[in-house]
Amino acid sequence: MEHLNHLFVEAGTLMLAGMVFVFTFLSLMIVFINVVLKRLAIKFPDAIIQTKPARSNQKIKQNVDGISPKVVAAITSAVTQYRKQHNQNSSTHKTK
Repeated sequence: MEHLNHLFVEAGTLMLAGMVFVFTFLSLMIVFINVVLKRLAIKFPDAIIQTKPARSNQKIKQNVDGISPKVVAAITSAVTQYRKQHNQNSSTHKTK
């Protein structure tokens, strides 16, 4: 039984040592990468992208103010045609 306890202690120690090694390795790698990136950022800065100014259009202003009259007319005519077709179809179904 004492031999088994000794193996468990040795396994735990080995596991803890491995975890500490991995933690320190990853921490050092993060520090190294950040230092290298800071030095590279000084030598090679990011390019400045210029955006185009927003164009002011009357069509855009009409859409912001409300629905254009052409769209209202198109919707109204579509609804009228739909109602005419379905009223005729429903009246033909009722007579049969």
